[in-house]
Amino acid sequence: MAQTVTSLACFLCAVFSSFGANALPVNDKKAPQSREDLLMIEKALKAALPQTSAATVCIDLGEGTGSGVIVSADGLVMTAAHVSTGVGKKVTVIMPDGKKLKGKTLGLMADKDAALVQIISEGPFPFVEIDRTDGTKLGDWVFSLGYAGGFDESRGAVARLSRLVRVAQSTYQTDGTLIGGDSGGPLFDLEGRLIGIHSRVGAALAMNMHVPVKIFIEGWDRMLASEFIGEGPFATKPEKGKGFLGVATKDVQGGLEVTKVGKSSPAEAAGIQEGDLLRTLNGEALETRDDLKRILAELAAGDALVIDFTRNGKEGTINFELGER
Repeated sequence: MAQTVTSLACFLCAVFSSFGANALPVNDKKAPQSREDLLMIEKALKAALPQTSAATVCIDLGEGTGSGVIVSADGLVMTAAHVSTGVGKKVTVIMPDGKKLKGKTLGLMADKDAALVQIISEGPFPFVEIDRTDGTKLGDWVFSLGYAGGFDESRGAVARLSRLVRVAQSTYQTDGTLIGGDSGGPLFDLEGRLIGIHSRVGAALAMNMHVPVKIFIEGWDRMLASEFIGEGPFATKPEKGKGFLGVATKDVQGGLEVTKVGKSSPAEAAGIQEGDLLRTLNGEALETRDDLKRILAELAAGDALVIDFTRNGKEGTINFELGER
C-alpha cells in the first residue's frame, strides 16, 4: 500500500511539474504581443533569480575557471566535461559570496560534455530543482546564469534571457549571449527549474549550445561512481604510465632514498627533498625502484598520490598529483 501511495505521489508530481513547465502563456507566442507579456516574463525571472543565483558557482581548476550549479544539499554540482576535464581532480568551488570550498571532480561523459563535481566541505548548500519531465519545447523562454569572464563577487553570476531556438536529442540551442567563463553554467526555464548546462559558445555570441538535463540523467549513476564515459571530444582520458613524478632514487633498507629531485617537478612542488626515505606510495610498500616503476605504470597524469616518507628520523605524509611528461 505504501509503495502504491508513493508511486501515485510521484506520478502526480510529474504531472503537475509538466504542467508548470508550460504554464506561462507567453511561451506559446512567437513574440511578446503586449506590455502584459513582457511583465509576465519579468515577474517570472525576478521570482526565479534569488534561488538559482544562490546555487550557481564558479569552478576554479587553477589554470582557468568555469561555472556550475549545485543540485543537492550535500553539494553535488553539475557542470560541463570540458570544465572538469577529468576524474578525481581537485578543484576549488567558489560560492556567490566569494567563499572558497574544496571540491573534486567525479565522473564525466566525454562525448556529451556532461560532468559532476562534489563539494567536499560540509553543507547544507543552496541548490536548484532539476526538471526531470523533459517538458521543455522549442520557443520556450529560458535564462542562463554563469560567471562570464571569471568570478566577480561585486557583480555576481550574470543572467541572460533567451529563447530555445533548437531542440535536438542531445543538444539545446539558445539565442542568448554567453562568453568564456560561462561554460558549465546552468540554463533554466522561467519556473527556475534546471533544464541544461552550457556547453559550446558559438562563433556568434548569440548562438550557444547546452547539454539537456536528460543526458545527465542517462549517465547519472556512472558519473556518481566516478567513471570516465565515452571518448572525447570534450575530455581526454589520461593514459596510464604517462604520469611524471620527478625523482631519482636508490634502494636502501626500509624504502627508497631520494637522490635527486627534478627542478619544477611535481615532487619538488610537493616538498620532497634529497635524502628523504620514501616508504609507501598509495598504500603500497616501496622496497625497490621496480616497485615504484610498477605502481607509476598504472597511474596517469593528474592521478592522486599519497607518499609516506621519513626525513631526519621523523615520519610524514605528502598528498599531491602526478604531472604530465
